[in-house]
This record gives sequence, structure tokens and C-alpha cells, in this order.
Amino acid sequence: MKVLITGGCGFLGTMIAREILEKGALEGPGGGGPLPVDAFQLFDHVVPEEPADWMDDRVSVVAGDISDRETVKRLVDREDISIFHLASVVSAGGEQDFDLAIRVNLDGGLNVLEAARSVGSAPRVVFASSLAAFGGPDLPREVNDLTRQTPETTYGMTKAFGELAINDYTRKGYIDGRTVRLPTIIIRPGTPNAAASGWASGIFREPLQGREHIQPVADDFQMMLLGYRSAVGGFLAVHEAPGRDIGPDRSVALPNKVYSVAEMKAALDRVAAEEGIRMGPITPRPDAQVAAICGSWPLVMDQTRALKIGCPEDESLDRVIRDFRADFLVNGN
Repeated sequence: MKVLITGGCGFLGTMIAREILEKGALEGPGGGGPLPVDAFQLFDHVVPEEPADWMDDRVSVVAGDISDRETVKRLVDREDISIFHLASVVSAGGEQDFDLAIRVNLDGGLNVLEAARSVGSAPRVVFASSLAAFGGPDLPREVNDLTRQTPETTYGMTKAFGELAINDYTRKGYIDGRTVRLPTIIIRPGTPNAAASGWASGIFREPLQGREHIQPVADDFQMMLLGYRSAVGGFLAVHEAPGRDIGPDRSVALPNKVYSVAEMKAALDRVAAEEGIRMGPITPRPDAQVAAICGSWPLVMDQTRALKIGCPEDESLDRVIRDFRADFLVNGN
């Protein structure tokens, strides 16, 4: 079978691709057991000039515009295909450029769904959504499957739209859709992106590399977090789960834990002390826009279904930090 990942050259897309390549097989359309993966396509608006050393001859990398329907349709060229749809304009980026967010997140998402519908095999489509699908001053601290979605960002609106579309295309039998509703994922390597929540990775990433981190929120600010290894495992668990275990609402909130900024810094200090790391400074500099966007999100998402279908949860924040250091700073992966 073929696997297509949109946004496939980003951090999570790359991590999911590597995991699937190592696994070697996935459930195909209609279930019935795993099928070997013989073709893998990573689609993104910007792609690396040279293939990564982990890619084998099954992998191809394609650059293009997800808002172009014909481009997307050419990617979905087999009945035996699974699609992981991660391509998206992120939170702060969506607030800065409404038209771009609509074109990429809404038009691009519909292009993926229509392309999947056209092959006629009801392929599995895993859509990356976000806790930002919720928001507003009346939002409860904990949200569940029955909580009304009232996003307060353009990004969150597009994610809520995508969740509803996944549900309806699945109800009609066009696809076997599943939505992974993500908390804030840490620790992302590389340079900061335009996500309002990017500081939650930067507060670990920059000091661990001896660089300064600018802290935009107060020490008592709380954030719902999940480590990247658990997030990748969650995507695969949601893909592999029988549809009956997910139910008619196809959105699965991944496991999550709430930490204050003070707790994040304390975990970082513990790991640094244990491993003899000389850290860069963390400098408070309040940013009202970042605090407003991140503060509009829920603190807890009900994770009952995620745990039932085998989505992993983090052992501890300390473990997430150690994993990041091992994967990206010590071994350079």
C-alpha cells in the first residue's frame, strides 16, 4: 500500500514517516489486516534539497501547493492508500494572514478529502486537529466529546471545520476518517515556528543548547502538553484502531497533562543538574497576544477513548526532556 503525508517534511510528519517505515505495514482500506508499505510520499510546500539518510527507495518527496486541487488529486493515485493530513498554517500565522489560513487549511483540507473520496475505496484519512478547536471565556477547564467548539482563532476555526468534515465524509462512506486532536506537542527541534504555543518547546530547546529563551507568559501560566514520541504513537494508534472503537465522532483527543511554566522550568533544572548541562538563560518578557491565544485553550481534554485504543501517554516531563536530548542533541537525529 501507499502512505501519503501532507506537511510531510515538518517535524511530526517526518517522525511519523520514520516510524511507519520501520514498522513496514499498516491497516489498509476496509481493515482485514496489515498491508506492506511499498510507496511513501511526503508532500509539503517546501522540501529539502537532498533526501534524508533515513529514507529508502520507497520514499519520494514532492513540493507543491495543497490549495491546488489537481496537485492533490495526483498524489492520491491508488485505492490502497492511507493519508495523514498534517499540512496547516499554524495558530499565530493564521491570525496574521487570514487568507492564507483559509486557502491552506480549509481549501487544502477539502482537496485532500475530495481526492480520497475519488479513489472509491474509503481509505483511512488521519487529520491533525488541535485543542485550539475549543476556546472562549465560558470554556470549561476540561473538555470532552460533547463540549461545544467555540474557537477564538482562525486556526482553531479551520481545525473545527476539518473535524466536522472528517465526520461527515466518514458518515457518507467516502473515507474512513479519523481526527487526532493534539495538545501542545513538545519538544520541537530546530528554529521556532509561527505557532503561538512555540514557546512551550523553546523553553526547553533553547536553554538545553546554551541559548537564551524569551519567556512570553508568567510562571503560573498553565499549558496542556504531550511529548513528541507519544504524539507519534498516538497518530499510529488512531490509524490502526478499528472504526467501531472510535465511534461516529471520529475525533480522538490524545493523552495530555497540565504543567505550569514553573513546573516546566523545574523539570528542566532537574535534568540539567543530573546530566551536567550548562543551560542558557530564560528571560521573562510578557507578550499579551501569545498569552491571550494560548489562554483561550482548554487545560484538559478527556483522553478516555485515546487510552482505550492504545495511544501512549508520557511517563513524565523529565522523560520527555531526556528523550529530546537523546534524539536531537546527543545523537543528532
